[in-house]
Amino acid sequence: MAQSLELLILQFLMPDDDARRQAEDQIKRMVRDPTVVPVLIDHIRTAKTPNVRQLSAVLLRKKIKGHWPNLLPELRQVVMQSLIESIATENSSSVRRASANAASIIAKYTVPHGQWPDLLPFIFYCSQSAQEDHREVALMLFSSLTETLGDSFRPYFVDFQLLLLKCLQDKMSSVRVAALKAVGAFLEATHDESQVVKFCEFIPSILHVSRQYLASGEEDIAIIAFEIFDELIEFPAPLLGESMKAIVHFSLEVCSNSNLESTTRYQAIQIISWLAKYQSTSLKDQDLIVPILHIMCPMLTEAINSDENDDLSPDRAVAEVLDTMSVKLSNHVFPFAFEFASESSQSVDLKFREASVMLLGLITEGCLELIKGKLEPILYIVFGALRDPEEIVRGAASFALGQFVEYLQPEIISHYEVVLPHIFSSLQDASDDVKEKSYYALASFCENMSEEIIPFIDPLMGKLLVALQNSPRKLHETCLSAISSIASATQKAFLPYVERVLELMKTFMVLTNEEELRSRARATELVGIVAMIAGKDKMESVLPFFIEAAISGYGLECSTLREYTHGFFSNVAEILADGMVQYLPYVVPLALSSCNLDDGFADKIDDSDEDEDLIGFAAVSSDDESQDEPRVQNINIRTGVLDEKAAATQALGLIAFHTKSAYDPYLEETLKIMVKHSIYFHENVRLQAMAGLKHTVTAAHACLQCHDDGESQKKQILDSVMKIYIKTMNEDDDKDVVAQACMSVAQITKDFGYVAVESHMHKLVESTVALLWQNSVCQKVKSGIDIEDDDHIHGHSEMLMDAVTDLLPAFSKAMGSDFAPFFEPLFDPLMDFLKESDSPQDRTMVVACLAEVAQHMGTAFSTYVNTLMPLVLRESDSPSATNRRNAAFCVGEMCKNGGEYGLKYLDDVLPCLFLLFEESEKDHAVRDNAASAVAKIIMAHQNSVPLYQVLPILLKVLPLKKDYEESIPVYNCICNLVLSSNQQILELVPDLVMVFAEAAMSPLETRELLFYQKVFGHHSPRITIILDQVLVYSFETSSFSNRAIYFIYSLVWCKVYYGSQIKKLINHIETRDIGPRLLGIENTASPSLKLNRFVWL
Repeated sequence: MAQSLELLILQFLMPDDDARRQAEDQIKRMVRDPTVVPVLIDHIRTAKTPNVRQLSAVLLRKKIKGHWPNLLPELRQVVMQSLIESIATENSSSVRRASANAASIIAKYTVPHGQWPDLLPFIFYCSQSAQEDHREVALMLFSSLTETLGDSFRPYFVDFQLLLLKCLQDKMSSVRVAALKAVGAFLEATHDESQVVKFCEFIPSILHVSRQYLASGEEDIAIIAFEIFDELIEFPAPLLGESMKAIVHFSLEVCSNSNLESTTRYQAIQIISWLAKYQSTSLKDQDLIVPILHIMCPMLTEAINSDENDDLSPDRAVAEVLDTMSVKLSNHVFPFAFEFASESSQSVDLKFREASVMLLGLITEGCLELIKGKLEPILYIVFGALRDPEEIVRGAASFALGQFVEYLQPEIISHYEVVLPHIFSSLQDASDDVKEKSYYALASFCENMSEEIIPFIDPLMGKLLVALQNSPRKLHETCLSAISSIASATQKAFLPYVERVLELMKTFMVLTNEEELRSRARATELVGIVAMIAGKDKMESVLPFFIEAAISGYGLECSTLREYTHGFFSNVAEILADGMVQYLPYVVPLALSSCNLDDGFADKIDDSDEDEDLIGFAAVSSDDESQDEPRVQNINIRTGVLDEKAAATQALGLIAFHTKSAYDPYLEETLKIMVKHSIYFHENVRLQAMAGLKHTVTAAHACLQCHDDGESQKKQILDSVMKIYIKTMNEDDDKDVVAQACMSVAQITKDFGYVAVESHMHKLVESTVALLWQNSVCQKVKSGIDIEDDDHIHGHSEMLMDAVTDLLPAFSKAMGSDFAPFFEPLFDPLMDFLKESDSPQDRTMVVACLAEVAQHMGTAFSTYVNTLMPLVLRESDSPSATNRRNAAFCVGEMCKNGGEYGLKYLDDVLPCLFLLFEESEKDHAVRDNAASAVAKIIMAHQNSVPLYQVLPILLKVLPLKKDYEESIPVYNCICNLVLSSNQQILELVPDLVMVFAEAAMSPLETRELLFYQKVFGHHSPRITIILDQVLVYSFETSSFSNRAIYFIYSLVWCKVYYGSQIKKLINHIETRDIGPRLLGIENTASPSLKLNRFVWL
């Protein structure tokens, strides 16, 4: 074999391609056999041609991993000794390096187990050699062994440190470079904080070497220093003060030197970015923020070299740093940035004027609260830049305005009267770039507006529709997005434009040119939004064209178009409901196809010895340091496919939900997709799977109704889905995904009742407790990221905690008083959010949650009243109307269900509630909830309530004006008092009449009145006459309120009474003539009664 292998290697080195291929094929077969190892060793030691020795060492490195376990101990010793000899005595540097690389692979399997004791002493020996190559190879071996040595290296650490310091000052450049690489490799591998701290002592030497290489023009070597700093910065231990200063000053020195290559400057800028991300506290403590900004902000003015990569251009890299710094260090960044922007906006240099507004846009997300405080002067700067004669300044101003619109909500919306005219003006700009950014700003602005935009809808739609027909193609996508935002914001006010927009979209939805497909995608989205606004009646006849066009778009191989098309069909399913059934055979397979797409996450994992490609062996150099390990090839996560998968997952869920039992043929595969996507690597897909599982459960419930084993299948599906939700709550690292899982559990519990959660309650409560204590995986701060309490507060996600606290009312509603033992472990973590030091949002979240739990648990909640009542009463005096409203609601429920515990607080509760009836309380929902609370107290403790004092106060705030859900307790309370002939309420009939009068002045809805006349009128001709008169008045004046109607019904017959109770009530009304008196009807039995104009008119 030895002779034939050497001949094949020589043949492989020939210039003849056919001969090379033949040799490569035979070599591949030969190296599969373990007996090739001694042959390769022999060639490394004795082959006359250096290329043969080198390639033999390369082949050994590539194949030794697979063959090493099969070698006899004696042969292993020969291999190790031969490699050491080759490194020590070989004349060819390329052979020495190839042998060193092979040795590094074997060391991974021997050194940790003490099976190659000679290696480390040999490396130290080589590092002291007079030969430059030996010193270099020794350092290369150190670099390759850093991950392998582990504890076996600890005794050598001090010697190794001294060696590196010495080698960093070596007279030979190659040794200095190898020393730099060895430092970087060691830092990358170590987890020992003390060792990392010791390496900070290297920084002065590293900087000295790097400056030498920069001065000599060897920038690629100087960049190694930044790789070392990168490792130091990412390590959890903070950099020492002087080390931090040295790194920052060197990085600023490099990045501000316009004579250096853009790649070098980019590396320096990235160091500042990493420092801002991981070591922001140290930057602040060392007073380095202003020096950084002093260099970075002016760099925004640098012109881009047309020959360099835009991603590496200094101004773009600096923009990323400033963005990061604004997020991490907003309090320190904003003052300097605002001053720079103010001064630069007045500069004669157009690049500085551009930089002024560009900077304001860049820091918007991080400094949003500080910018809100100075919004008017900042808008003044931006508006001035929008009028600048230079296009690039106007473009930057449009970018800044777009950022404001996206992040400065809701404050920016309050300036719509001045912002929108400036956007309108920019839409007429001669520059397409300015127009495009202005359309983006407009789209974002409209997206966050509601009825405020309606006065502007005519000029807006006029400009956008004209632009769609006359502007350059690249503006179409943004224009369509803007129209979508306007439609979403204005809803029914958009109806006059529906026909024209849909007609125009017919053209866009049949575009087929590749460069126009994104516009087609936006048009598809827009049709879905418009269809939702127009409704089924108007859209059912016109949708088929758009549905056909949408389906045909799937064949155009455009991921973005497919993504928006899935969104379109989500809307169509909601509009058509069972009308969607006819399209299921076309749409569902396409959505399933998108869900099963290859996203490119790991195209190929190659760990096969047999497929090793020898191409390029002839060019193998000493820098070949690749490892013979399993590896992922062609890693390429295609984000477009991820978005498509997310949209398809959403569509499947919604289509299943709206088509119910007709979805049966696709149910099984859809469930598999949802389960698969619930653990998908990207959070957007998991998020849609969480919602999709809930919808699929609903569809499954309908599909399996008629199956023989339907009940068992439904339970199996429900159990499986609940287990997924619990696992997500415990293990998913994304807060939005966990929030959606919680919302889905709550909704399923509401839809299917206690049976849905019965067997999972203990685990659900455990998961909920962990989330409330903020101990779940998604709530743990990622290690290594420096968090500044005073600069960037990373509080909990409000959306997540709202979703978590919504679980408790859902459970309590399903279980009633049986929820009590499950609620007990949840109470303490809830109370942790109710401290006075907690945010108003946290406190009201908990109060609202507790109120609903009390409502559903009933008297079982009474044991918590003592603890809660003082805290909730404190919230009734909160500056926040939401807090006051929820406090009033909670007080009412605790008094209603608290028994003696609630009664003892009556003297404290009533004065607090009466304060909410004062004129100073401007929020109607607060007053409505306070009224409801008083009514609940009367119902629960009537004998303990001074009605002669309380009822007049209560009636003064009636009828309810905003929170109509509180009508039932309020009006039932009054009705019960009337039914019981309570003297205090009967004395207040004139006040009740005035209440009706105020209610009757509200807008009319008479359909409910007609319904109740039909349902209840047969009980008494007298009531029929009363209802007739109410209807006459309501139809004539078009002014009668549902609230008044409900109020009247509560007093006249009260919906909650049936049978003998309703007869009793009718008799009571007729006997006392209460109905006509309350309505102001003349007391006559004539069926042609006329209204006495209602006494209040």
